[in-house]
Amino acid sequence: MDIKREGIAKRRRLRWAVYAVVLTAAVGMAGWRVSRLEPAAPSVERGTLIIDSVKRGEILIEVPGLGTLVPEDIVWIPAQFESQVSKVMVKSGQKVVPSTILMVLSNPNMELDANNLQWQLKQAEANYANLKVTLESQRLTQAANVASVKSDLEQAKLTKDRDEALLSYQLKSELEVKLSVAKWEQLATRYDIEKQRLEIMRESIDAQLDAQKVQIETLRASWQLKKKQVEELTIRAGTTGVLQELILQPGQRVAAGAVLAKVAEPHRLKAELKIAETQAKDIILGQKASIDTRNGVIPGRVVRIDPNVVNGTRTIDCSLEGELPPGAVPDLSVDGKVEIEHLRDVVYIGRPTFGQQNTTISLFKLDAEGKGAARVPVKLGRASVNVIQVVEGLNVGDHVILSDMSAQDQSNKIRLD
Repeated sequence: MDIKREGIAKRRRLRWAVYAVVLTAAVGMAGWRVSRLEPAAPSVERGTLIIDSVKRGEILIEVPGLGTLVPEDIVWIPAQFESQVSKVMVKSGQKVVPSTILMVLSNPNMELDANNLQWQLKQAEANYANLKVTLESQRLTQAANVASVKSDLEQAKLTKDRDEALLSYQLKSELEVKLSVAKWEQLATRYDIEKQRLEIMRESIDAQLDAQKVQIETLRASWQLKKKQVEELTIRAGTTGVLQELILQPGQRVAAGAVLAKVAEPHRLKAELKIAETQAKDIILGQKASIDTRNGVIPGRVVRIDPNVVNGTRTIDCSLEGELPPGAVPDLSVDGKVEIEHLRDVVYIGRPTFGQQNTTISLFKLDAEGKGAARVPVKLGRASVNVIQVVEGLNVGDHVILSDMSAQDQSNKIRLD
């Protein structure tokens, strides 16, 4: 009986071992099958997504930029001399004309120098008048000498002629005639010398007066220049426009060359756009542009491309070819677009959140029922502001999600609720 019981126990242990092996294998198989199952697709609220359909047609390639409206012509008014602000006559935003006085500056040293030069000029003019009188008096004295010698010469000639006539009648001696002739010759020589002195004196008078005139003109030019500089301390607009900037206050000192004010014509504006250097490479002069002032869109055209890159952007100047809408003033922030080219008969979609041109990205394409979406690779081509070309991966009529789906990076499928 004991042997029989031991056989039964062995069979029971063997049966339990088989059960254990089978159970272990079943559990392992179940685990493997579970591991092979795909995780459940996450659900996304459809109303929070931007969904667009793939289309075929013509698209306009544009590059965007932010910027401001600036005057085409700006007149910067600098301080010509070191000075101090005495009065400020206008404020920023006021309309001005060329004669409008913006402010009055003062420089006591310049005013003192102008007064000194004026008095020096008056003194030089007085000296000139005195010199002219003195020289004229000397000239008259010499002219009187010439006249006196001439009179003596004429008398000597008469005496000579008389004595020569008397000599012919033996009424005068030859010696007396020789003395008369000698005196006449002496007076003739003296008369020539006195006349030469008179001519030289006239030239001397002219030279001295001319020298004095030069001194007067030099002083007058210096005085007029200094006077003009003093007058320039009264700052005028010099042009018609609107005062853009004037921040000085009475009593404030101003260095030579410092900008005092800025005047611009408010109706002649252009747009300065800051465009990313990677997009600005396709811009050329003459391309069309559109400037959105948020109160109207103005057509424009590219007139200047800054060759320098600043903080990753290039400055593009666009002239405005339309009427300015109300509120279009200098320094107004604007949005601009520059037209690069037209693409015809291309497949395109709205621009995804992270869609850059000439790249391959993954987008969620909706299924036929529109209840789910699966991730598909899409090759993109040329990009505009709001649309982008599709090169591969999508067909016309497909619907894709353009929203940021980075939260579903670990999922290849989603459900739409």
